[in-house]
Amino acid sequence: MKLASLQDLLIDEIKDLYHMEKQILKALPKVIKNTTNEQLSQGLSNHLEETKGQVERLEQCFEHLNMTARGKKCEGMEGILSEGEELMDSDAEPSVMDAGLIAGCQKVEHYEIASYGCVCSWADQLGLTEISQLLKQNLAEEKAADEKLTQIAESMVNMSAEQGEGGEEMAHAGGNGKNRRNR
Repeated sequence: MKLASLQDLLIDEIKDLYHMEKQILKALPKVIKNTTNEQLSQGLSNHLEETKGQVERLEQCFEHLNMTARGKKCEGMEGILSEGEELMDSDAEPSVMDAGLIAGCQKVEHYEIASYGCVCSWADQLGLTEISQLLKQNLAEEKAADEKLTQIAESMVNMSAEQGEGGEEMAHAGGNGKNRRNR
């Protein structure tokens, strides 16, 4: 597809976002399974539900554009998620794994925030009010998820990881009893 206008670029990026969100929908359950901090697990579970809504809003964007919802392979997100897979396959202490998963999730959120920020600006520039509102809802959820991850990391997980082996029992009592080695 030739990108001859800002609207072409907007459509191209919405396709990228659509594929991105679908990749995240597939990856998040495994990430959740590999967490031991209850607040982290709950926060990611909540964001999984939000992501389903984000996909629906992107589908509404396609409808407003009189297009079939179809993604375009998002190589950037694929790479970020691949890094997360490597982490989950590593032999890490539970609290260290949680800290690493938060970092990986924040990489995802920051990539999404940058992408949604651009398409929101372009939709506004093009006067596509309905599309802009849908995209801004997704952007707000991504920003809130990033803030929640920071709060969880700074209030408990990073302290547990700093203590290392066995430190998670001392630094937080919110573990869900999951053992990632029994996947």
